[in-house]
Amino acid sequence: MNIQAEKLELIEWLARINDFSIIDKIKSIKADYSNDWWDQISEEEKESIQQGLLDIEEGNVKTHEEVKQIYAKYL
Repeated sequence: MNIQAEKLELIEWLARINDFSIIDKIKSIKADYSNDWWDQISEEEKESIQQGLLDIEEGNVKTHEEVKQIYAKYL
């Protein structure tokens, strides 16, 4: 079954539901799905990500091999 058929089946099922507890659960799933992870993280995490992106743009990066060599002594 393709995704469009699956969605149509769910819409039809949802239209017949009369149980508010199921509706509330579906609304909760929708709310969780609709939230952007960016809005869920702290300002410190956002700043860290922005700094990482800036480092990439400026070429301040290490290859996987370089990182393995640097941290090999800790493993």
